[in-house]
Amino acid sequence: MFEKYQPEDFFDEMFTAPGEENVRPHYRQLLKRYATLDQDEFDQKRQGADLSFLRQGITFTVYNNDEGTERIFPFDLIPRIIPASEWAHLEKGLKQRITALNLFLKDIYTDQKILADKVIPESYVLSAKHYRPEFRGTKVPRDIYIHICGSDLIRDHKGQYLVLEDNGRCPSGVSYMLENRAAMKRAFPSFFARSNVRSIDEYSDALLKMLRYIAPGGRKNPTVVLLTPGVYNSAYFEHCFLARQMGVEIVEGRDLVVEDKKVFMRTTKGLEPVHVIYRRIDDDFLDPTVFRKDSMLGVPGLVSAYRAGNVALANSIGTGVADDKVMYYFVPRMIKYYLDQDPIIPNVETYLASEKKDYDYILDNLAKLVVKSANEAGGYGMLMGPWATKAEVEKFRGQIKENPRNFIAQPPISLSRHPTYCDGKFEGRHIDLRPYILYGEKITIMPGGLTRVALKKGSLVVNSSQGGGSKDTWVLGGEE
Repeated sequence: MFEKYQPEDFFDEMFTAPGEENVRPHYRQLLKRYATLDQDEFDQKRQGADLSFLRQGITFTVYNNDEGTERIFPFDLIPRIIPASEWAHLEKGLKQRITALNLFLKDIYTDQKILADKVIPESYVLSAKHYRPEFRGTKVPRDIYIHICGSDLIRDHKGQYLVLEDNGRCPSGVSYMLENRAAMKRAFPSFFARSNVRSIDEYSDALLKMLRYIAPGGRKNPTVVLLTPGVYNSAYFEHCFLARQMGVEIVEGRDLVVEDKKVFMRTTKGLEPVHVIYRRIDDDFLDPTVFRKDSMLGVPGLVSAYRAGNVALANSIGTGVADDKVMYYFVPRMIKYYLDQDPIIPNVETYLASEKKDYDYILDNLAKLVVKSANEAGGYGMLMGPWATKAEVEKFRGQIKENPRNFIAQPPISLSRHPTYCDGKFEGRHIDLRPYILYGEKITIMPGGLTRVALKKGSLVVNSSQGGGSKDTWVLGGEE
């Protein structure tokens, strides 16, 4: 099936060079199993997976698409495999990073020592779109701000892992990670059981345990709910999936009410107290009495209950400042400042448009760089300089001049590629990895994560909202 596959001039996850004899050691068993399949069998397994996703309504919203917005989440039947030693390195780096990010958030919402010591210029934090100065001094349960994190990882031309960005507000995609695993188990039940792949089935239990841990006052058996914007949200399937898996109620803003600075849920038996909210709504829409007054999604008075310490929110209000791509630039400094360590997983080389030297370099090399808006997500607000038209480059030039604080730039990274079944054959497609990190009584990282695939040939944009797909991610329990 792979005899005509060409790794080309990229770091290929499965092959070191053309030819099946050049498969990487941890992919050998997979190659042997797929070699036993004929085309009809492979097609049946693919169609079975697609049909399962269709029946379950596993969809994602693709914006700016003339063919319609709702589509089945594209799934590729060739898993991405990570050997145990590689994963051990990633685990250490991700634990280091979320620890530093939480210390940073606690600091800037209390003493602001990192600003006083001029490790990060104060202006960058105070001007961050999602910095909430009014919450400085607000006590959060267990001093944890980011409880659920998805830090996106990529591999460069040499195969080195790099952190591309952090997602510390409402990271999505974990339901697709879990459903991808279920699809692979259905497609290859006996092979999967022999493959020494670490389980991710405990994610929902670990998530619920973490949410209970942050209940105000260490309350035993707290009531936990998942707060969703509703059926029109692009990740609504995930919200329902996680609530069902945890056995908790999924609620919209209208289902909750605040009385005497305490949160209650409307039920057929009357009002029931709520102690922990896993919120999938951004700060701006949480409470119309504090944030956007036109929000119909939030709960009036929720912030007063939060300030009073009567309800815990995951993630906490104000974590969006850590998602700011300008703050990303300073994460290595945070790690050094708070932990006195060097980053285990480095950042991508980054230029700040608000720094004069970087500003000049960016404008002089705009057509050679990837430019990102500081607070956009999902692949939006981005210029891929080498592939952009002159008009697009000039448009971004004007935006950078108008508001330098809002932009960073990075050199294009040749993301690693992986064999992916496209148009009737296997071709290399660029991928990234979003591991999921839970921070409660301890830091838990699911062994694997969501491997996202840029399905368009040559594209580096893997985001699901831009038409990307995904793969199951196998972390091996021991070296092959």
